[in-house]
Amino acid sequence: MSENKEGYCLNTDGVGVNVSCIFPNGDKYEGQCSRSASGALVRSGIGKHTSASGIIYMGEWCEDKMLGRGSLQFPSGALYEGEFKDNMYHGSGTYIFPDGSVYRGHFCSDRLEGEGTFTDAQGLSWTGDFHGEAALGLKLLHNL
Repeated sequence: MSENKEGYCLNTDGVGVNVSCIFPNGDKYEGQCSRSASGALVRSGIGKHTSASGIIYMGEWCEDKMLGRGSLQFPSGALYEGEFKDNMYHGSGTYIFPDGSVYRGHFCSDRLEGEGTFTDAQGLSWTGDFHGEAALGLKLLHNL
């Protein structure tokens, strides 16, 4: 097995193989690949990608893009677990911020979008409709 300059995994023994790759930029990938139209193997199936900067994605891939269920962990301590589409948070998911606050709900193109609940680091929770950085009409949930 070898790599080309773009960092695709190359192999000559068919589609649907398990690979372990180190890309030219220092990124690493371990998991499933399939044959692209150009003949290169691309990340497809289940795999783990670790960037040289320490970001770790574990989950589903399709044609070299994060697509389906997975988790994305950042060196800051932030963590996203949920659905991906075209390398972005998209669908239902949970985002844990470095300070321990948590958003559970819907995402669209990497943005908080739709029904969700935000719980701050002190444990106070708000629920409502989120639209990126705007969240008008949130309701504070009371713990009785």
